[in-house]
Amino acid sequence: MPDRAKLEQMVQAKRMRRREFIAGLASLVACPHQVSRAQQPGGKRLIGVLMGFAESDLGARSWLSTFRSALTKLGWSEGSNLLIEVRWAVAGTDQLSALAKELVDLRPDAILGVTTPVTGALIRETTTIPIVFVAVADPIASGFAASLGRPGGNVTGFALYEPGMGGKWVQLLKEIAPNILRIKLLFNPTTSVPIKIYMPSIEAAASSLGVEVNLTPVQARDEIESIIAAEARNSGTGIVVMPDSFTTANRELITELTARHRLPAIYNAIIFAESGGLIAYGGNFAEQFREAAAYIDRLLKGAKTADLPVQTPTKFDLIINLKTAKSMGVDVPIYLQQLATELIE
Repeated sequence: MPDRAKLEQMVQAKRMRRREFIAGLASLVACPHQVSRAQQPGGKRLIGVLMGFAESDLGARSWLSTFRSALTKLGWSEGSNLLIEVRWAVAGTDQLSALAKELVDLRPDAILGVTTPVTGALIRETTTIPIVFVAVADPIASGFAASLGRPGGNVTGFALYEPGMGGKWVQLLKEIAPNILRIKLLFNPTTSVPIKIYMPSIEAAASSLGVEVNLTPVQARDEIESIIAAEARNSGTGIVVMPDSFTTANRELITELTARHRLPAIYNAIIFAESGGLIAYGGNFAEQFREAAAYIDRLLKGAKTADLPVQTPTKFDLIINLKTAKSMGVDVPIYLQQLATELIE
């Protein structure tokens, strides 16, 4: 029979093993996404990506390629130490919520959310998995972050616009088309960020330039042609295409119709000008995907979303499509051409 001292040692050892087991079990329950990290084959890390565009969108596919290339430069190789699960969902469709849930259920180490509706759908599905967003107009007004410097929670990323840009769009449109008397703001109420974010700067610029501003909501793709044709019949009208995943997804149709009807329009991203739009002023989508890759890299190496500030653009591109201007009979002032980041001829 073991003596008393040996019995006490055996009891203490059993208690110690039990405490270690319970502590380990509690840590797994508290951090469910860490379980899946250990379960990835070969120790690979898993990234989820939810794109708020159709898979056939060449611009969006190019941005995703930029993201992947940036991760490669940071030392992450798909199939070697990294797995990427990509889903495509056009904003405003039923599949957006379903795909957000599908990605979250995979328990990735982090998720890239592209556009405001996508980010909102992801946040509704998880409060623990880190989310990095891009192509979001106003993360504070959308409720994604408590503040820019300290976003809090499990979400951070890159804002594509700032409220004062509304006034800049009005100003540039008036400069390239000085005869306009009224400006229509084209947007989809379902997929756009709240227009009120931009209204103070828009109204201030419109008042100083003596132009009228009205809202022009569009709910579906098949409404776009009739709306633009109707606006073109009113001489002296110009259009500001507001930040909106719907208008971005339908950019080729919008730019083709405004050019055909000779309706001056300014767009919020350079991809519109590359698609044939007259003039565009805004942030660079591709650059945001590179920046997002750097944030994902830091998260995979142990950083917390709460410690990564939401960043706003510091550089804006002004792109003028001179080919479109010529077809519309628009004489672009020399000083605007000199200000442009790029001229498309």
